[in-house]
Amino acid sequence: MAGRFDGRVAVVTGGVSGIGAGIAQRLAAEGARLSLWDRDAAGLAQSGADHTAVLDVTDPAAVQAAAEEAAAALGRIDVLIASAGITGPNHPTWEYPVDAWDRVIDINLKGVFYCNRAVVPVMQRAGYGRIVNIASIAGKEGNPNASAYSASKAGVIGLTKSLGKELAASNIRVNCVTPAAVRTPLFAQMTEEQIAWMLSKIPAGRFGEIDEIASLVLWLASEECSFSTGAVFDVSGGRATY
Repeated sequence: MAGRFDGRVAVVTGGVSGIGAGIAQRLAAEGARLSLWDRDAAGLAQSGADHTAVLDVTDPAAVQAAAEEAAAALGRIDVLIASAGITGPNHPTWEYPVDAWDRVIDINLKGVFYCNRAVVPVMQRAGYGRIVNIASIAGKEGNPNASAYSASKAGVIGLTKSLGKELAASNIRVNCVTPAAVRTPLFAQMTEEQIAWMLSKIPAGRFGEIDEIASLVLWLASEECSFSTGAVFDVSGGRATY
């Protein structure tokens, strides 16, 4: 049986663990050839991906080089899943360490911009592309004691809407997803109080599962997503209010 991604090449950032790894596994299972970009060299070496790049997404030159290398090695880039991210520490905004704020913005927002910027010309040459940026419900509603994370994810939403409009007349679709909390290794960066608060805000009464996020992302990354662009898709267990 043919897969939805037979003949397609997908780049997944942060593809070694968490949501990125779950999405990468699903893409491969449906026929995609994978280029995984991550800082975890050991994890990349064990991934079995068709192409890998040991990469810090905060380095625009390195991101550009990774895109060019992936396109050269695999012939094209059809899909970008921009999943690399961190939560940062939990502090009230007026006590938030400036260096930590900068680090969250650099990875979560500027890193997504660099990756989007690098792959679009490759997609334009082929006349096809699907970009899915991983944002967060925090980017729509703002989580207390997580202002850097919330602001960075709000920025990803704005970036997605801008780029989606810029490319709407082409066959390149740009969307983002806004999950509520999903139990991944990122939880290790948060306090137990913050985790409990996030759970209390989800009407479904549980955290999301990685496979639930991946199911939505794969549709957005497929040819079936032909008319939605510059859009925000909630997967929040009922938390989203708009």
